[in-house]
Order: sequence, then C-alpha cells, then structure tokens
Amino acid sequence: MSASSSPDGFSNGARLRQSGQSRQDGEPVVVARGLTKRFGKFTAVDRLDLTIMRGEVVGFIGPNGAGKSTAIRMLCALLAPSAGSASVAGFDVAREAESVRAHIGYMSQKFSLYGDLTCRENLRFFAGIYRVPREVFDERLRFAIEMAGIAGREDTLVRTLAGGWRQRLALGCAILHRPPVLFLDEPTSGVEPQARRRFWDLIHQLAADGVTVLVSTHYMDEAEYCNRIALIDAGRLITVGSPSELRGEQLGGQLFELACPRLGEAVAVLRATPGVLDAAIFGDKLHVLVGDTPAGSASTVAATLPSRLAQAGIEANAPLPIRPGLEDVFVQLVSRESRRARNGSAAGAAP
Repeated sequence: MSASSSPDGFSNGARLRQSGQSRQDGEPVVVARGLTKRFGKFTAVDRLDLTIMRGEVVGFIGPNGAGKSTAIRMLCALLAPSAGSASVAGFDVAREAESVRAHIGYMSQKFSLYGDLTCRENLRFFAGIYRVPREVFDERLRFAIEMAGIAGREDTLVRTLAGGWRQRLALGCAILHRPPVLFLDEPTSGVEPQARRRFWDLIHQLAADGVTVLVSTHYMDEAEYCNRIALIDAGRLITVGSPSELRGEQLGGQLFELACPRLGEAVAVLRATPGVLDAAIFGDKLHVLVGDTPAGSASTVAATLPSRLAQAGIEANAPLPIRPGLEDVFVQLVSRESRRARNGSAAGAAP
C-alpha cells in the first residue's frame, strides 16, 4: 500500500517528507498557559507556556527528570495540573478529560504493549479500546501492520520482536482511531539508530497529513528532525524555536574546538582561565566557549589556551573556531538559566 494512494488518511506524507515540507495550517491544536505541576514542595513543571500548531512536530528536549513526561501526562489529561490551563484539540484538559483522551494518541515512556499477545492480538485489543468502527476495522489493522513493517509476523508474540519493530507497532496501535494529536514520550529510548530513523520517518509521514506531534527525547540528534524544539530543564521551559533558530542563539562568546589528552583535567584548567565562559567534553575533544576580555578578543584568549594547558602538563592542539551545535546551545542556555536562578535566589535571601 503506497503512501500516495492508501485509504488510511495519510495520503501524501512520504512525498512531503522527502521534500522537507511540513503542513502547518496556522491552527493552534495544543495550548498550555502557565501549566504547573507540584508534588508537595517539589515543582515538576513550572509555568509552562507552549503553543503547537496543526501538523507540527515539536520536540520536548531535556535531560531525564526535566519534567517532560509530567508535562505530557498533563496534556493527555492523565494528570491534573496544580495551576495554569491547557487545551488539546479544542478541549480543556481539566474539565473535558474524556474528550481529550478520545482525540489523542499516546505512547508512554515504557513499552505499553502486551508481550504475551501476538502483534495481531495487540492491534485488535487497542482497536477495541479506541472503539474503531467495525466497517474500517480490518483496513486500520492492515495499515498498522504495514506501517510497523511486521507483515508476515502478525502472529508473532510481541515479546520476541526487536525493539524497533515493537516501537513501530506501538505507534500503529496509538493511531488506530486516527487521532489529530499524538503524544510520544521518549519513544525511541533504547532503540538502535537505524530503527530510530525509520520511526522518525513515520512521525513525519503522519505530521505531513496534519497530525500534530509532541515528542519528548533526550537524544539531541533527534531534535534535528523536529519543526520546532522546546528546551526544558528543571521543570522550566528555557526557549522554543526551530533547530536553525536555536543554533543562531547568542551564547555570549565564541565557540572553539580543542583536541588534547586528559580531557577531565583539561576542563578544570580551562574553566579557571580568565575569558573562558565554559568548557565541556564532546567525544574525544573539548568545546570551549570564550568571551572578550579587557586583555583582548575571544580569538586572542583562545590562542593562549594551549600554553595555559601546557603549564599543567597537558599538550593541546591549536583551538579551531566552530559553529555551535544544538547540544552546545542547550548546555549554555541551561547553564545561563541556572545562573539566573541562583542569582535570583541569592538576591531574594539577602537582607
């Protein structure tokens, strides 16, 4: 069944995906205003403001414990907000929870299918849960089987499938009722890279046909697949923008790449160097953010870094200026937000 002719409602997703387009009709589908969740004295999500348009793929990017799953559970009307408001597909998550749940697809952080059932049995079970009309029942199952790539394995126990197949099957189960909004909570965690890419192809096929997708992940490379990225840390939304917009964020300095041994020791030396705003390990190299100082420009400061390391007995190549990646942007924005929070707390505590 081809993406251009199938009766599944996802008619031209492959063509739009290949051209890099994403259909956004200017209609807000997910809207959160001041959305907050507290567990006792702990604030898991702190005044989240977010709007997602029809057909967008928005990535919730942040480390484990940042509040991504809690925010998604509130938007799915599975968890009551402590403050603020949100609507999904036109329904209020607090007052119209059943209507919200009827208009969304949801994949939880943990694998949600039944391992002791076959692929076909899982699909039939979820089709019943979602009240898929009998007249389209078989058609929807055929589409889900093809989309998941499990044709010929319909009667295989789910627990015996590889991770990528299981996740695609779970996605098929989540969209059997054709929801206009899809929430995916770290759907590719633990899935090998090639299977992750195929999963993202399916996400973009759905989005190209108007399905709105909010997907959480802590994989920075997956952020590149999103129309927009919402960076979240410690429950707070730091910034929202397209990948290119975020890469253009002003980091307050110039970024350099530096190769040297004993990376951990080198980071400590560089962070204590005047003009160095931050240093972090990226693979087998260092990324060093350098600012201007009264003694000279960022480039001048960077040129002194090898000699600074040499004083500590660490040989280093000359630093090379590089373009910030999304991980650099995230690290710096999180650090900046943490400094603001600390300064604010200190100011509030001062007599």
